[in-house]
Amino acid sequence: MIFKEKVTLITGASQGIGEAIAEEFGRAGATVVLVDIQKGKLDQVASRLAGMGIRAIAYEADVTKSSQVTEVTEEAIKSQGRIDHLINNAGITRDSLLLRMKEEDWDSVVGVNLKGSFNFTRAVLKHMFSARYGRIVNISSVVGLMGNFGQSNYAASKAGLIGFSKSVAREVATRGITVNCVAPGYIGTSMTEKLSQDVQKAFLEIIPMRRFGLPVEVARVVKFLCSEDAAYITGQVINVNGGMYM
Repeated sequence: MIFKEKVTLITGASQGIGEAIAEEFGRAGATVVLVDIQKGKLDQVASRLAGMGIRAIAYEADVTKSSQVTEVTEEAIKSQGRIDHLINNAGITRDSLLLRMKEEDWDSVVGVNLKGSFNFTRAVLKHMFSARYGRIVNISSVVGLMGNFGQSNYAASKAGLIGFSKSVAREVATRGITVNCVAPGYIGTSMTEKLSQDVQKAFLEIIPMRRFGLPVEVARVVKFLCSEDAAYITGQVINVNGGMYM
């Protein structure tokens, strides 16, 4: 129980990688604060985790709305007394070639993927500064490192998250707070399941391990970065991509 008496806030926690992180941290003893805009699915996750003996609390919030983020953060701290870990995982895609991309599709992807992390990081840091302790992990993407056809908005948001993380890591290091990124490759989630069989086959051909990753494989890296074993690691990007990008 390496996270006994710790509190972990996870955005985008209603499915996929976010749900896997919540379960992994809960199994390690943490109280998990689940945040998502999909309240019904979020409640299902919280109920499932509670059935496993994990203390899980669900909050509906739009990560792009700073007022909602502040409200959720303050309520979580009021009810739990602390937030030790922040996992900025909320993310969306709106794929299109740049020449055909709608402005609202650019804005929505950058808003959720990048501004959402800004909003929660800024809100939680106030508490972490006072506690002189904290672990922040931002979920970027292999696409933020190598780019991808038809995903200029997504790639920009995930690359921006890396620069954001490195900058904040420098600002908060003396306060006992670390900030790192995990950059998953193609992980078996509802997002990748929507891809056609031909597209999935094409991706598998450029992954040396010839398989998609599992959400739990990402979650375990996030857990490591929040553990005391990683206390001297900050401002780093850890790739979890089966060798797709080296």
